[in-house]
Amino acid sequence: MMTDGTVETDLRTEFVEAEINQTLHRIYLEVRCNVNILTPYDTISETITNQVLLTEGVIIGNIPDTYYNLEGLNNDQLMEMIE
Repeated sequence: MMTDGTVETDLRTEFVEAEINQTLHRIYLEVRCNVNILTPYDTISETITNQVLLTEGVIIGNIPDTYYNLEGLNNDQLMEMIE
């Protein structure tokens, strides 16, 4: 296998809900490399992509006074809760 000479990098960021008042922030380095795979009968060109986690941190917010889990409720049920 030999590299084709083109390596591209890009920073990626991701926010994930951790708890009611916490958010997990991750920063990745994405690496893309074009390679040629030499076989006795053919040369195969492929792009290999990989992500490397550089850092992650937890962002802590204010604790809410109240919390409502409204998953699974339809609009009629929500209107009944409001009234």
